[in-house]
Amino acid sequence: MTKIAMIGAGSTVFMKNILTDILLEKPFAECEFVLQDIDPKRLATSKLVAQSVSEVLPVSPTISATQDRREALKGADFVIVMIQVGGYKPSTVIDFEIPAKYGLKQTIADTLGIGGIMRGLRTAPVLADIGRDMQELCPDAWMLQYVNPMAINCLALSHLLPDLKYVGLCHSVQGTAADLARDLGEELADIDYDCAGINHVAFYTRFEKRHADGSLEDLYPRLHKLVEPRAYGPNWDGCTNHVRYEVLKRLGYFVTESSEHFAEYTPWFIKNSQPELLAEFDIPINEYIRRCEKQMAEWDEQEAELLSDTKPVCEKSVEYAARIISSIVTDTPDVIYGNVLNRNLIANLPENACVEVPCDVSKSGIVPRRVDALPAHLAGLIQTNITVQQLTVDAIVSHKKEAVYHAAMLDPHTSAELNLDQIWRMVDELLDAHKGWIPALS
Repeated sequence: MTKIAMIGAGSTVFMKNILTDILLEKPFAECEFVLQDIDPKRLATSKLVAQSVSEVLPVSPTISATQDRREALKGADFVIVMIQVGGYKPSTVIDFEIPAKYGLKQTIADTLGIGGIMRGLRTAPVLADIGRDMQELCPDAWMLQYVNPMAINCLALSHLLPDLKYVGLCHSVQGTAADLARDLGEELADIDYDCAGINHVAFYTRFEKRHADGSLEDLYPRLHKLVEPRAYGPNWDGCTNHVRYEVLKRLGYFVTESSEHFAEYTPWFIKNSQPELLAEFDIPINEYIRRCEKQMAEWDEQEAELLSDTKPVCEKSVEYAARIISSIVTDTPDVIYGNVLNRNLIANLPENACVEVPCDVSKSGIVPRRVDALPAHLAGLIQTNITVQQLTVDAIVSHKKEAVYHAAMLDPHTSAELNLDQIWRMVDELLDAHKGWIPALS
C-alpha cells in the first residue's frame, strides 16, 4: 500500500485538491494518507474533509491525522509539503508593514523581493528539518515540495541535503498555458509548448497549436496581436494580465507567473516616482494581505460548507503531485515541469541555481531534461532574480547576516526604490521583528 504523508495538511482546500487528484488515479483507491499539521483545529477539519472525499469516490483509503511530524513520515513513499512558516500573523504582516514604512510597496511578497527573502530565511531551515527526518524515517521517499519561495527553498535543500530526493512543484507553467489558450480562444488539449527558466520567471520559448493533420502553428504572432495597440480582443474581458502582456510586447516571450507576482520581480512597474503605473497596469499593492484577510473572514463559512452534508465536488486540479505519484508507482511515463538544481540543464544560467524545466517521470524517478540555452535577454533578466536567491541561500547555509543585506541590495525592485542606508535599516528591523522564526545570523 502506498503511503502518502501530507505535511501542513491544515491548508484544507489545497490538501483536498491534492488528495482528490490522487484518489482519482485508479491505482490508489486503497492507499494510506497521513495528514500532519501543528494546528489541531485545522488538522481535524482537514481529516473530516478528506474522509468526506473518500466517501464520495469509489475508494477506500486509510486516512489518519497527527500533529507528530515524525510519526507521519515513518515509512512514507511520498511526502507532500504545503507548510507556511510564521503564518499570516505575525510573519506575513511583518513582511509587508516594515518595508511599507520605508516606502517599499509589494503585491504578494512570497517569492522574491524583501518579503521573499524573509520568507525564505524562515522557511528553508524547516524544510531541511523535514528532509533530515525523511532521510532517517523514509529514506526512499520523494519530497513533493509546494512551498514558496520555491527557488530559494529548493536551492537551499540542494545545498543542505544534496542526497534528498525532491522536486519543487508549482502550477504556473500549466496554469498559464491554459490562460493563453483561453485568451486565444483555443483548446488547451491542442497546445504544444516548451518552457524554461526559474519558478515564476520561466518563459514559453515555443507556444504552438497542433492541427488535426499534425502540423504545428506558431501562436506567438496571434498573442502579439492581442496587445496591438493594447486592444485585447474579445477574449480579454476581465483579464488582469496587463503586466505580462507588456513583457511579451517588450521581450518577445510570455512569462509564466501572474502579473501581480511578476510586477515585483523587476524595477519597471512599481515605482514611487511614477504612481500612475499602478493604475495603467492594474497592479494591486498589498494583494496578498487582502487575500489572507478575505480568506480568514470567510473561513468559518467555508469550513461549514466543507463539513456540511453536501457532497464535495471531486474534480481533478492542475497540480502535478498525483501524476508524479501515479507515474512512479505504475511506471507509466509522464512529463511535468519541476524545480530542480541546474545540473547543466540550462547552459546560460549558473549551476548554483534552481531552474524550472520539463522532467520525465517513471519508476526511475524524476529526471529533469536539458533544454536549449535561453535567449540572452531572458537569461539576463532571470539572473537578476537568481542572484538574490543565491545570496539568501548563502545566508541560510552560512548564517551570515551580511548575505541578507547583499540579497536586499541586489533585489531589482528594492534597489530601484531605496538607498543603501534604507535597505540596511529595513533588513535590521525585519530580522529583529522575525526573531524566533529566523535562525540566528552572525
